[in-house]
Amino acid sequence: MKLKKLHLILLAVLIVSTAVISFSCSCSACSQQEELEVPADILKKANGFIISKTGAEFFDKYISPDFVLTKKAGSVYEMAYRFIMPEKTFVDEVIRFTVDSMGSVVKDRVVTGIPDCINNPSLCTFNINEDDARNIAKEYKLESGVIDWKVGFLWDEKLNQYVWHVLSTLYESEGSNGYIGNGKELIIDPNTGLVLKENIWKIR
Repeated sequence: MKLKKLHLILLAVLIVSTAVISFSCSCSACSQQEELEVPADILKKANGFIISKTGAEFFDKYISPDFVLTKKAGSVYEMAYRFIMPEKTFVDEVIRFTVDSMGSVVKDRVVTGIPDCINNPSLCTFNINEDDARNIAKEYKLESGVIDWKVGFLWDEKLNQYVWHVLSTLYESEGSNGYIGNGKELIIDPNTGLVLKENIWKIR
């Protein structure tokens, strides 16, 4: 009887241990994201497309391919690059565009996140940090709102440049009909500090 009880205890321990090992392995596998292998000639042309806008020195210093975020969809490659400026920690963005099987940029696909440093070097200085953007919004008399401002450094597709986005929430509620809110937003140039746009936003 004792032997049978001991056997059951050992069996239970073994089952638990196996489950833990299996769970750990599956979690480990989930955390390992696969990197896409991009042909060298396509990668070279994709790099060259960014360099044509930023210049080689800027590219080499701040931009690098992200082979985890890069995807292959049929015959095209959805390229992704990390744009990071260590001396300006708020600059940590993803550049995206699509190239065909020859490495040429697909014209009808969206290109995001590439600053035009060559034609307009002033777009790549990023002199305004988050604290500066908040102070500019205060000077502009942006209402404090019912919750803290949401402030983000991001790519504006319409302006085709990076901006500081400061969002003020003047009203919000959430019930059976979902989220309802409204407020104002400021779009601030991160290079000059100028307020580029002021908008009213609503979600019903």
